[in-house]
Amino acid sequence: DYFLGVMEVTQGQWMELMETRPWSGKGMIRENADHAAIYISWETAAEFCKKLSEKEGRTYRLPTEVEWEYACRAGSETRFSFGDDDQMLNGHAVWDGNAFARGRRYAHQTGAKKPNPWGLHDMHGNVMEWCSDWFMQYQVRASEEASLVDEKEFKVLRGGSWLSDADDCRSANREIYGPGYKSAFCGFRVLLEAEVEEEDSE
Repeated sequence: DYFLGVMEVTQGQWMELMETRPWSGKGMIRENADHAAIYISWETAAEFCKKLSEKEGRTYRLPTEVEWEYACRAGSETRFSFGDDDQMLNGHAVWDGNAFARGRRYAHQTGAKKPNPWGLHDMHGNVMEWCSDWFMQYQVRASEEASLVDEKEFKVLRGGSWLSDADDCRSANREIYGPGYKSAFCGFRVLLEAEVEEEDSE
């Protein structure tokens, strides 16, 4: 069991904990405490989780790809958690069609669009979100069973962003970059590990 952040980490949350502004002086940014934190590398996102864990005495980390996609799909088997229709993206995601293409070229306020069926916002857009995994490439064997090849060079981003087209906002979409990469579309949300209660020995 685990708990996933309802929204992406905001600029305000980042500044409160880390006391830095990685986006300062960069392009394609609107500074606002309620907007998603950007120009966040995998390395600095992991450091945020470590510092938050130390502060609160609980284990926070980045989700794995499996954990992220499970939460994004929220029980669905369609392209998006809300179905297959691209025309519905505007109500659920900040993406190219209602952001970049319309001159709003920056990460937006978190939680402004409809949540998925499990109450999680921005799973299909706003900023792409770092996952904990090293990139593993899917391979299909002769038996047509998918296997994974571990490459340990890139980390994975999920979720689409404010400059992604509809296809890149799908629940299954994956992007890969080195762990030190940062840009105006890279952000993250945190996972809180559930505390396991010890069974009564009596």
